[in-house]
Amino acid sequence: MTETGSEYSRREQPPNIGDATYALLKDRVTRGAYRPGDKLSIRSVAEVLDVGLSPARDAVNRLVADGALVYAGPKTVIIPVLNDADLREVTLIRIALEGLAAEKAAMNCSQQDIDLLNEIQGRINSALEARDYGDALWHNKEFHFHVYGRSGLPHLVSMIEPLWLKVGPSFYRLYPEFAEARHGVRNHEMVIEALIDRDGGALRAAIENDIRDGYRRLRQALRER
Repeated sequence: MTETGSEYSRREQPPNIGDATYALLKDRVTRGAYRPGDKLSIRSVAEVLDVGLSPARDAVNRLVADGALVYAGPKTVIIPVLNDADLREVTLIRIALEGLAAEKAAMNCSQQDIDLLNEIQGRINSALEARDYGDALWHNKEFHFHVYGRSGLPHLVSMIEPLWLKVGPSFYRLYPEFAEARHGVRNHEMVIEALIDRDGGALRAAIENDIRDGYRRLRQALRER
């Protein structure tokens, strides 16, 4: 799957296989391709990304340094599980940074951007109806980062990305309840409406509400474990 049409996808490609492998694995973790507690081996990463063991090992080591993976053995890593305090802190920072990025994006989005977001949301809706939550999460990141990319603040977006790297795998715990209640769908519809109106305050509120709704569900899921 790609992010065709978004500002996020039009960045320069990494210059070598090591950087490319790292970028691909980081993107998979961020999009929720793995769940908290999942074990990954160097070999399995190499097979999924269709690369050699050396770039796979390098990518894993870099994500361990990022805090996105934790070694459970000499050749095995796990996706860490966020505790309640970590989830709360990440959420507070996300609300501040993603809300700001959204507000600044309001005046920069064209009809083409709105059409693309509607298209992405259509994919999310189809995935939710099919109970394909992995696919829904994949496109959820695409939706959010297209909005943030239109803020015109690349340094701000680069501050948001590590937060998603930490919380992305936990998004699996939103489902099926989050899908059945359609919290995310309503919030995304409000995002698109705010963009049509070029209303920065409403756009910020919609993104912040989306983050808060997710936090409440994730906090509940943590306490049910």
